[in-house]
Amino acid sequence: MKHDQFEDILIYFSKSLLGKENEDDILWDLAKNCIAKLGFVDCVIYLIDEENNLLEQRSAYGPKNPKDQKLYNPVKIALGEGITGNVAITGVPEIVADTSMDSRYIVDDDVRLSEICVPISHEKVIYGVIDCEHPDRGFFTDQHLKMLSAVASICAIKIKSVRANNALLEKQHNLLKVREEMIDLKLKALNSQLNPHFVFNALNAIQHYIASENKKLALEYLSIFSKLIRYSFKSLDKDSVHLKDEIEMLHWYLKLQKLRYNDQFEYKISIDDTSKRIDATIPSSLIQTLFENIIEYGIFNQHKNKTLDINFEVTEEEVILNIEHQHDRTEESPSYTPEYRKRIMEWQDQIDLLNTSKGYNITKDVIYYNKDAIQGEKITMTFPNLS
Repeated sequence: MKHDQFEDILIYFSKSLLGKENEDDILWDLAKNCIAKLGFVDCVIYLIDEENNLLEQRSAYGPKNPKDQKLYNPVKIALGEGITGNVAITGVPEIVADTSMDSRYIVDDDVRLSEICVPISHEKVIYGVIDCEHPDRGFFTDQHLKMLSAVASICAIKIKSVRANNALLEKQHNLLKVREEMIDLKLKALNSQLNPHFVFNALNAIQHYIASENKKLALEYLSIFSKLIRYSFKSLDKDSVHLKDEIEMLHWYLKLQKLRYNDQFEYKISIDDTSKRIDATIPSSLIQTLFENIIEYGIFNQHKNKTLDINFEVTEEEVILNIEHQHDRTEESPSYTPEYRKRIMEWQDQIDLLNTSKGYNITKDVIYYNKDAIQGEKITMTFPNLS
């Protein structure tokens, strides 16, 4: 093969790949358009299936090349098996002048007496193998080997580029999907925090103070209610919130719930800050829904003398929320599941998504107990300190 012909084939192949954006197009272009120019009668392109340690036929020129770009009975070869499998392992190209003398030779659709096999590799990464056969002994030359090696290198670079681009697109798609799921869950969290029962009942309680001309309490609770509303909307587009702000929000929320349910429970919030600082930051839109579940469950089951002892522990890496709530012993809870249980399931979905997408490792442990005439549970939630 003359130098000019060698150069023309490489230029042709490089140009033909410019518009190819997926691996199948690349491999069929290699097999059908370029390899045919060398006068070969058979060519098969394999890619490595790393998961199953196999070489899989992906395109072909010759008897195994139908018009619809679909291989009939594609062969799968174990890595290390046959001439092709050995080249896939070693990364070293081979010319076999007489396949009848090589025990590694594997018959595909017909016996051919010479074979050339070149790895598709770039920067020590082997993507696959170009395997060509011919019925005549000694058909393939060093010039053929040089040409195929150059073509294989161009092909490997293009495959690497396509895979990197696909990986980037998939990452962007996954990030967009996670963001959409987070927005959807945050909207559900907002709906939970500002559900109609809570909003209307809180407003009715405030209205009661106005009607009874207790303007001081009416203004106080109306101010708390407006702060809670503003905080909920403000946190909607944030991935994290300051712990001190979340604790203040929790005070507002519990105070309004006490008003709404005529002081049917008591609560206390404390902070065990061993590092003497409270500038921790935690994921947003998680705490209020948990307390909604605790309070609504107790109200629904008519728990008496219900108390909530809430404690936050702050470390450099974690924020630990400890909740102990107890009440007088009751009979077995009714089997009916109120609407708020659906919201707590959506809340768990939000936590699962944060753990999966951001690696937060948010955990929740619950211990139930009975002490004489008292029933209760201890809940421990661990959040990452994002500050």
